[in-house]
Amino acid sequence: MSADKKTLLVTGGSRGIGAAICRQASRAGYRVAVNYVTNRTAAEALVSELEAAGGEAFAVKGDVGSEADVVAMFEAVDKGLGRLDAFVNNAGIVDVKARVDEMSAERVERMMSINVVGSFLCAREAVKRMSTRHGGKGGAIVSLSSAAARLGSPGEYVDYAASKGAIDTLTIGLAREVVLEGIRVNAVSPGITETEIHASGGQPDRVARMQAMLPMKRAGTADEVASAVLYLLSDAASYITGAILNVSGGR
Repeated sequence: MSADKKTLLVTGGSRGIGAAICRQASRAGYRVAVNYVTNRTAAEALVSELEAAGGEAFAVKGDVGSEADVVAMFEAVDKGLGRLDAFVNNAGIVDVKARVDEMSAERVERMMSINVVGSFLCAREAVKRMSTRHGGKGGAIVSLSSAAARLGSPGEYVDYAASKGAIDTLTIGLAREVVLEGIRVNAVSPGITETEIHASGGQPDRVARMQAMLPMKRAGTADEVASAVLYLLSDAASYITGAILNVSGGR
């Protein structure tokens, strides 16, 4: 294991934007922990791909909706990669298209448990490892927000939009809380992006349907979002904290 490499944990790292972040981070010289929940095959395939290209990576299972899983995941990274230098709060879900007056308590609670509570717990564990207050050497945290936080997603996913609004607030508050402890905290806010999340929400045609309404007349790519994440993790962003970077093509 190379002692000079920085270590990075990406939640939901086995597919979509998470996988793009893992690939770009590995090429940039990070040792990468690829978190997954159920798709072990995809996570291990990505790890093999990164290793074949000369990188160092390993897969770690964990459901961010479970506190026990979050703690175990970070402990596994401690053992597998050593010191944690960077963390990406990427894992999140969307549900099927619905109005607020059609949403069950179970749906909203699941959304908030994974997208909000999970992000808080992961941020907590990252801070415990990075903060100079806890004996750490500093680091960087980037969370994945969404343009939905600004737009509200009426008639589709107001619960998802609200969960991402919470991510924006977490980013600003946590950034100011740990700014003198060596940790920078930022967020990337993608717009319509070509990933599998639309199909998981029952709208596999959403990108094609929305493209004409976008300022650039096209969706973003996972790599375009990942590039913004890698920038905010890097030393090039050393004076940036508490920022929410829109990667939404002008939307």
